[in-house]
Amino acid sequence: MRKFKKLVSAALVSAMVLAMAGCGTDGNSNANAGNTFKIGGTGPLTGDAAAYGQAVRNAAQLAVEEINANGGVNGYMLELNYQDDEHDPEKAINAYNTIKDWGVQIVLGSVTSKPCIAVGGKTKEDNIFQLTPSGTAVECTQHDNAFRVCFSDPAQGTVSAQYIGDNNLASKIAIIYDSSDPYSSGIYESFTKEAGNYSFEIVSAEAFTSESNTDFSVQLQKAKDSGADMVFLPIYYNEAALILTQANSMGFAPQFFGVDGMDGILSGVENFDASLAEGVMFLTPFASTSTDENIVNFVTAYEEKFGGTPNQFAADAYDGVYIIKAIIEKSGVKPSDDVSAICEGLKSAMVELTFDGLTGSGITWSADGEPDKAPSVVVIKDGVYNEM
Repeated sequence: MRKFKKLVSAALVSAMVLAMAGCGTDGNSNANAGNTFKIGGTGPLTGDAAAYGQAVRNAAQLAVEEINANGGVNGYMLELNYQDDEHDPEKAINAYNTIKDWGVQIVLGSVTSKPCIAVGGKTKEDNIFQLTPSGTAVECTQHDNAFRVCFSDPAQGTVSAQYIGDNNLASKIAIIYDSSDPYSSGIYESFTKEAGNYSFEIVSAEAFTSESNTDFSVQLQKAKDSGADMVFLPIYYNEAALILTQANSMGFAPQFFGVDGMDGILSGVENFDASLAEGVMFLTPFASTSTDENIVNFVTAYEEKFGGTPNQFAADAYDGVYIIKAIIEKSGVKPSDDVSAICEGLKSAMVELTFDGLTGSGITWSADGEPDKAPSVVVIKDGVYNEM
């Protein structure tokens, strides 16, 4: 894995990061005649999913600062502009238009699936290279200009079923999922499909929607009555926290197993008793408690700069910036190139890249935008994530 880079000085940071100046551009013009690559993105910086967007923005900023402090990319600097989309597709389009007017040349985003799908249609129209750190829905990479750092929803569901079955973690599984969310429903569908290859039984599968995501008593009672010894939660941490709280109130204590949307449950939910998450397992490519030297260095730098422990979304974004660095180097594109030419160069370099980062080693990508890397699972023990 690459060596951790020295942090840039505060003076340099203030001069280069998150600049908001004009530099207007149409989608296919020369966006930048200077010496700086403009990287932009959208994510939830406010609202219920803010823990994800803030982590992505912070880690991307950290990576940009490191790279610039060490001479940039082929002698060119990087500049970052991250806009709030509130985890809303319509607002994501507005946020994208803001970074487009700013002169964005490479998109690192969006953070969550629905906004990512919406923005993806626009980046395709403008032929701007897009790398989502954490948009997991299949449709996030449906266009040939889009790639992802994280696993897709089907991959998460398939790998979760395999991990549970291979390790004999449960015999009867209940599922609670959000049928109104492509992230959740996509994982649910692939999980149930893969479950047919294993001996465990799915004894209950109950849905909710974004309009009914506060009271889970019916779903939990059905899971309890079915004799489930595990509840699979392919959902985000806000709803998961409510489910853990309500399950505790009714005396229901199965093993809970989640996916990457669970990351943030220890710190991202106001007034949640984090002790209720003790023993929860979830799929993630990153554990902040790892003893790997590069992860230790990243976590230390992140905590010193932002005052909190980075989650998996932060690691995805940090890797994302370094992936962008690697494909700029490989392709030889320049800031003065047309954004379409930059996109074509980065696309070609992406499928030739082998990348070592925080979220995996020897990662490669296919032309459909999907990464090939090994999964990992953590368990919450003593209030921290521990690798299984």
